[in-house]
Amino acid sequence: MIAITELNTTESAAALIAQAVHGDQRAFASLVRLHHRAVVRVAYVISGSPDVADQAAAATWSIAWKALGKVRDPDKLASWLCSIAANEARQIIRRQRRRSVTEIRLDALEARALADPVSGIADIDLARALARLSPEDRALIALRYVAGLNSTELARAIGISASGTRARLARVLGSLRKDLGDE
Repeated sequence: MIAITELNTTESAAALIAQAVHGDQRAFASLVRLHHRAVVRVAYVISGSPDVADQAAAATWSIAWKALGKVRDPDKLASWLCSIAANEARQIIRRQRRRSVTEIRLDALEARALADPVSGIADIDLARALARLSPEDRALIALRYVAGLNSTELARAIGISASGTRARLARVLGSLRKDLGDE
Protein backbone atom coordinates (compact mmCIF):
# COMPACT_ATOMS: atom_id res chain seq x y z
CA MET A 1 0.00 0.00 0.00
CA ILE A 2 1.26 3.49 -0.84
CA ALA A 3 2.00 5.67 2.17
CA ILE A 4 -0.33 8.67 2.19
CA THR A 5 2.37 10.99 3.51
CA GLU A 6 4.54 10.37 0.44
CA LEU A 7 2.00 11.77 -2.00
CA ASN A 8 0.10 15.00 -2.39
CA THR A 9 -3.63 14.94 -1.66
CA THR A 10 -4.80 14.36 -5.25
CA GLU A 11 -2.28 11.59 -5.83
CA SER A 12 -3.19 10.07 -2.45
CA ALA A 13 -6.89 10.02 -3.26
CA ALA A 14 -6.20 8.62 -6.73
CA ALA A 15 -3.95 5.90 -5.33
CA LEU A 16 -6.42 4.98 -2.58
CA ILE A 17 -9.30 4.88 -5.05
CA ALA A 18 -7.32 2.69 -7.46
CA GLN A 19 -6.33 0.32 -4.68
CA ALA A 20 -9.87 0.14 -3.30
CA VAL A 21 -11.30 -0.53 -6.78
CA HIS A 22 -9.00 -3.53 -6.95
CA GLY A 23 -10.37 -4.84 -3.65
CA ASP A 24 -7.92 -3.32 -1.14
CA GLN A 25 -10.05 -2.98 1.97
CA ARG A 26 -7.34 -1.02 3.80
CA ALA A 27 -7.33 1.62 1.08
CA PHE A 28 -11.12 1.84 1.28
CA ALA A 29 -10.92 2.11 5.08
CA SER A 30 -8.51 5.03 4.61
CA LEU A 31 -11.04 6.74 2.34
CA VAL A 32 -13.74 6.15 4.96
CA ARG A 33 -11.52 7.67 7.67
CA LEU A 34 -10.86 10.72 5.50
CA HIS A 35 -14.48 11.40 4.55
CA HIS A 36 -16.78 9.77 7.10
CA ARG A 37 -17.23 12.86 9.25
CA ALA A 38 -18.34 15.01 6.30
CA VAL A 39 -20.72 12.28 5.10
CA VAL A 40 -22.38 12.03 8.52
CA ARG A 41 -22.56 15.81 8.95
CA VAL A 42 -24.31 16.30 5.61
CA ALA A 43 -26.83 13.55 6.39
CA TYR A 44 -27.43 15.00 9.86
CA VAL A 45 -28.05 18.52 8.61
CA ILE A 46 -30.58 17.15 6.11
CA SER A 47 -32.37 14.84 8.52
CA GLY A 48 -31.87 16.39 11.94
CA SER A 49 -31.58 12.85 13.27
CA PRO A 50 -28.40 11.10 14.41
CA ASP A 51 -30.02 7.74 13.60
CA VAL A 52 -30.90 8.75 10.06
CA ALA A 53 -27.43 10.26 9.61
CA ASP A 54 -25.83 6.98 10.69
CA GLN A 55 -28.10 4.96 8.38
CA ALA A 56 -27.38 7.29 5.47
CA ALA A 57 -23.63 7.10 6.12
CA ALA A 58 -23.72 3.30 6.19
CA ALA A 59 -25.67 3.26 2.92
CA THR A 60 -23.23 5.78 1.43
CA TRP A 61 -20.22 3.58 2.16
CA SER A 62 -21.97 0.52 0.78
CA ILE A 63 -22.79 2.37 -2.44
CA ALA A 64 -19.29 3.86 -2.63
CA TRP A 65 -17.63 0.44 -2.27
CA LYS A 66 -19.65 -0.88 -5.22
CA ALA A 67 -19.38 2.22 -7.43
CA LEU A 68 -15.92 3.57 -6.60
CA GLY A 69 -14.67 2.63 -10.04
CA LYS A 70 -16.97 5.28 -11.52
CA VAL A 71 -15.01 8.10 -9.85
CA ARG A 72 -13.00 9.75 -12.62
CA ASP A 73 -11.69 12.78 -10.75
CA PRO A 74 -10.22 12.09 -7.30
CA ASP A 75 -10.58 15.79 -6.43
CA LYS A 76 -14.34 15.33 -6.62
CA LEU A 77 -14.49 12.27 -4.35
CA ALA A 78 -15.68 14.27 -1.32
CA SER A 79 -18.48 15.96 -3.26
CA TRP A 80 -19.50 12.62 -4.80
CA LEU A 81 -19.68 10.99 -1.36
CA CYS A 82 -21.59 13.92 0.17
CA SER A 83 -24.06 13.84 -2.72
CA ILE A 84 -24.69 10.16 -2.08
CA ALA A 85 -25.15 10.86 1.64
CA ALA A 86 -27.61 13.64 0.91
CA ASN A 87 -29.62 11.41 -1.41
CA GLU A 88 -29.62 8.55 1.08
CA ALA A 89 -30.77 10.81 3.93
CA ARG A 90 -33.64 12.11 1.80
CA GLN A 91 -34.62 8.58 0.80
CA ILE A 92 -34.64 7.41 4.40
CA ILE A 93 -36.84 10.35 5.36
CA ARG A 94 -39.21 9.50 2.49
CA ARG A 95 -39.31 5.85 3.50
CA GLN A 96 -40.22 6.88 7.01
CA ARG A 97 -43.11 8.79 5.42
CA ARG A 98 -41.99 12.11 6.77
CA ARG A 99 -42.80 15.09 4.63
CA SER A 100 -40.55 17.22 6.79
CA VAL A 101 -38.43 16.76 9.85
CA THR A 102 -39.95 18.66 12.73
CA GLU A 103 -37.30 18.09 15.35
CA ILE A 104 -33.57 18.62 15.46
CA ARG A 105 -32.05 17.43 18.69
CA LEU A 106 -31.41 20.61 20.62
CA ASP A 107 -30.08 19.24 23.91
CA ALA A 108 -26.43 20.05 23.12
CA LEU A 109 -27.39 23.48 21.81
CA GLU A 110 -29.52 24.19 24.89
CA ALA A 111 -26.60 23.22 27.16
CA ARG A 112 -24.41 25.62 25.20
CA ALA A 113 -27.09 28.32 25.54
CA LEU A 114 -26.85 28.03 29.31
CA ALA A 115 -23.08 28.42 29.16
CA ASP A 116 -23.12 31.30 26.66
CA PRO A 117 -26.63 32.77 26.39
CA VAL A 118 -25.95 35.10 23.46
CA SER A 119 -24.42 32.64 20.98
CA GLY A 120 -26.37 29.69 22.41
CA ILE A 121 -29.74 31.28 21.70
CA ALA A 122 -28.62 32.08 18.15
CA ASP A 123 -27.63 28.42 17.67
CA ILE A 124 -31.03 27.22 18.90
CA ASP A 125 -32.82 29.72 16.67
CA LEU A 126 -30.78 28.57 13.65
CA ALA A 127 -31.44 24.88 14.40
CA ARG A 128 -35.16 25.54 14.64
CA ALA A 129 -35.13 27.60 11.44
CA LEU A 130 -33.30 24.79 9.64
CA ALA A 131 -35.82 22.27 10.98
CA ARG A 132 -38.61 24.26 9.31
CA LEU A 133 -36.97 23.95 5.89
CA SER A 134 -37.85 21.10 3.57
CA PRO A 135 -35.38 18.20 3.46
CA GLU A 136 -34.39 19.31 -0.06
CA ASP A 137 -33.58 22.84 1.13
CA ARG A 138 -31.64 21.45 4.12
CA ALA A 139 -29.73 19.26 1.66
CA LEU A 140 -28.81 22.33 -0.35
CA ILE A 141 -27.58 24.13 2.79
CA ALA A 142 -25.69 21.04 3.98
CA LEU A 143 -23.97 20.42 0.67
CA ARG A 144 -22.97 24.09 0.35
CA TYR A 145 -21.94 24.98 3.90
CA VAL A 146 -21.15 21.65 5.55
CA ALA A 147 -19.61 19.78 2.62
CA GLY A 148 -18.28 23.00 1.03
CA LEU A 149 -19.46 22.30 -2.52
CA ASN A 150 -19.34 25.20 -4.98
CA SER A 151 -22.27 26.05 -7.28
CA THR A 152 -21.01 23.81 -10.09
CA GLU A 153 -20.63 20.83 -7.76
CA LEU A 154 -24.00 21.61 -6.17
CA ALA A 155 -25.60 21.68 -9.61
CA ARG A 156 -24.27 18.21 -10.37
CA ALA A 157 -25.34 16.92 -6.97
CA ILE A 158 -28.95 18.13 -7.14
CA GLY A 159 -29.46 17.95 -10.89
CA ILE A 160 -30.14 21.57 -11.84
CA SER A 161 -28.04 24.26 -13.51
CA ALA A 162 -25.40 26.21 -11.60
CA SER A 163 -27.40 29.43 -12.00
CA GLY A 164 -30.54 27.62 -10.82
CA THR A 165 -28.60 26.35 -7.83
CA ARG A 166 -27.41 29.85 -6.96
CA ALA A 167 -30.97 31.21 -7.27
CA ARG A 168 -32.41 28.43 -5.12
CA LEU A 169 -29.67 28.90 -2.52
CA ALA A 170 -30.37 32.66 -2.44
CA ARG A 171 -34.08 31.95 -1.92
CA VAL A 172 -33.39 29.48 0.91
CA LEU A 173 -30.93 31.84 2.60
CA GLY A 174 -33.45 34.69 2.28
CA SER A 175 -36.06 32.50 3.92
CA LEU A 176 -33.66 31.67 6.76
CA ARG A 177 -32.79 35.35 7.25
CA LYS A 178 -36.45 36.26 7.38
CA ASP A 179 -37.19 33.43 9.82
CA LEU A 180 -34.30 34.57 12.03
CA GLY A 181 -35.32 38.25 11.80
CA ASP A 182 -31.94 38.98 10.21
CA GLU A 183 -33.08 41.13 7.29
